[in-house]
Amino acid sequence: QVQLVESGGGLVQPGGSLRLSCAASGSIFSNNVMGWYRQAPGKERELVATMTHGGSTNYAGSMKGRFTISRDNAKNMVYLQMNSLKAEDTAVYYCNYWSIMTRTEYWGQGTQVTVSS
Repeated sequence: QVQLVESGGGLVQPGGSLRLSCAASGSIFSNNVMGWYRQAPGKERELVATMTHGGSTNYAGSMKGRFTISRDNAKNMVYLQMNSLKAEDTAVYYCNYWSIMTRTEYWGQGTQVTVSS
């Protein structure tokens, strides 16, 4: 089992920045992918960005250039730096862990990000 705990969400004005953090604990294996997804009201959950243990990244097109994913493997942490935030970025952001070896997936409880003036 893997537990994921997100933090760092909140209310921010358009054009502002937020940094989300996700702490993973439990049965962590090195061959994994960690990342962020989001779900806006009335919409399906969508990819934001993922990062492999080795550092390869994958971003949704609309987030490229504004969002940056990073991770600290020693601490089992993954981060999402979000800049130039827009109202349409308002959503619940979920941390995701995918174990390539066991082919299992885990989700955090989500953290609300609201972009509004």
